[in-house]
Amino acid sequence: MKPGYLRLRRWVWQWQGRKVEMGDDTRIDDTARVLATEDEPVEMGQSCRIGVGVILDPRGGFIRMGNHCSVNPYCVLYGHGGLTIGNDVRIAAHVVIIPANHIFADRDRPIREQGVTREGIVIEDDVWIGAGARILDGVTIAKGCVVAAGAVLRESTTPYGVYAGVPGRRVAERGDETVADRPVTGGD
Repeated sequence: MKPGYLRLRRWVWQWQGRKVEMGDDTRIDDTARVLATEDEPVEMGQSCRIGVGVILDPRGGFIRMGNHCSVNPYCVLYGHGGLTIGNDVRIAAHVVIIPANHIFADRDRPIREQGVTREGIVIEDDVWIGAGARILDGVTIAKGCVVAAGAVLRESTTPYGVYAGVPGRRVAERGDETVADRPVTGGD
């Protein structure tokens, strides 16, 4: 098949019959996948940018994004238990956000039979999530936080904190002079 046909086919498959709401000047790269339905919406505010290879998949929940947000290349954002993203949020490349978790306590049953939790994730305004970070179910990232590259957040944060590590922990606060001149996130 010709490359133009594949591009058109991909676009129709991603958007036809999908419930995607976008504000003015929001742009989605044509290689991104937005897998919304009437019951599983994806909503984006004004002036958002969705990069190359991004997957936005509500998976039985929803994804709601405020204004002036960027989701950079190859991020995966699920919405199982609900994903709410505030305004002015920067998400660098290869970030994975999963508002669900498998239950695995019973060793006598396969994990697939034990169900999942779906607490949801909230990312408040003015947050920067660095390249390759992982955000897990039940987390609220408070206003003004920075999440370092490669961090794994499994607990909620406090406002204006800088979080790094596996598991993620508060290592500094925005405005602290010792943090201002060392890179912690990488990416946009």
